[in-house]
Amino acid sequence: MRYSAQSREIPPSRVAVAMSGGLDSSMAAALLVEQGHDCFGIMMRLWSEVAPGAPSTNKCCSLESVDVARQVADQLDIPFYLINVERTFKRAVVDPFIADFNDGLTPNPCLNCNRHIRFTHLLEYALGLEAEYLATGHHARILRGPDGTARLCRATDRGKDQSYVLSGLSQTQLARSLFPVGDYAKDTLRTMARDRGLPVADKRESMDLCFVADDDYRRFLEDWSASPAGPGPILSPDGETIGEHRGLFHYTIGQRRGLGLTHGSAIPLYVTEKDAHRNALVVGPRADLATHGFHLTQPNWNQGHPPTAEETLTCQTRYRGVDRPCRVETVTAETLRVFLDEPQDGVAPGQAAAFYAGDMCLGGGIIAP
Repeated sequence: MRYSAQSREIPPSRVAVAMSGGLDSSMAAALLVEQGHDCFGIMMRLWSEVAPGAPSTNKCCSLESVDVARQVADQLDIPFYLINVERTFKRAVVDPFIADFNDGLTPNPCLNCNRHIRFTHLLEYALGLEAEYLATGHHARILRGPDGTARLCRATDRGKDQSYVLSGLSQTQLARSLFPVGDYAKDTLRTMARDRGLPVADKRESMDLCFVADDDYRRFLEDWSASPAGPGPILSPDGETIGEHRGLFHYTIGQRRGLGLTHGSAIPLYVTEKDAHRNALVVGPRADLATHGFHLTQPNWNQGHPPTAEETLTCQTRYRGVDRPCRVETVTAETLRVFLDEPQDGVAPGQAAAFYAGDMCLGGGIIAP
């Protein structure tokens, strides 16, 4: 089946553009307007903890970001709406983030935000305003077949590709989505914004958790968790107690520095497991980080069915990770077993695993403990 690319290939449509006051979403809006689409901008007020003297510290919807997004919308001569989703965001993104860390996992809140906020709550709101599509500034591409099937693909700029955090989207969500900037490199987008006189051409990207005031998620977890796990034992691979950790949420799989071990070791030790049941941190040599396979929960195939056995798959287990050849076996309707052709270091329960066939993202799931 032949697929055609991106928003240029669809007829003029009514499009809601999720705007954040940043470069990517602003250029998404500009490109869609220039392509003849009937656009309106929409921005979400998201929950964040409140820092002293600031009404909101969420980087995705600060007062400055709202002002810039509104300025861009005015410059493009499109309507602009600001909606409040603080409670929904707190319940669907922030609370699970805290709970997962308490369970010894390493969650990815951006994945939950895309699944439950942008492409569910916001998409439904946009459709209620008679939009046919929701566009965002994500660096990814959608290819559409003659039957309307939408396929999620990596961005042209591989270094900025965000298909990994979109791997949880369904066919229904993808069919209503547009990613206009996915064909462009970041530097090209800056030049294009500058040429159009948009006030976002030189705006810096925010790479931290949007709802954490000072970018210190460990401090955030201590403040907001109802019962954060306290100190516990650091165990060697054979179960010997060789130190004490400060709380499991202070550590990540693969971490080497900052363990505070006084136990002598001839080789460097890394975090290999966070055992929430025993409140124990397990460490071992680098070789213990190598994973040849893992279980996956909450599987999602964006075509509505798993790939065929004949398809050659790769698997990406980190946002900026390298995808590796793999094969997938169905265990139950809610569980998959993933076998990696080459061992992968630092596979962390709670993170997403996304599957690819070439540049096409077929879906993904959550790595199980």
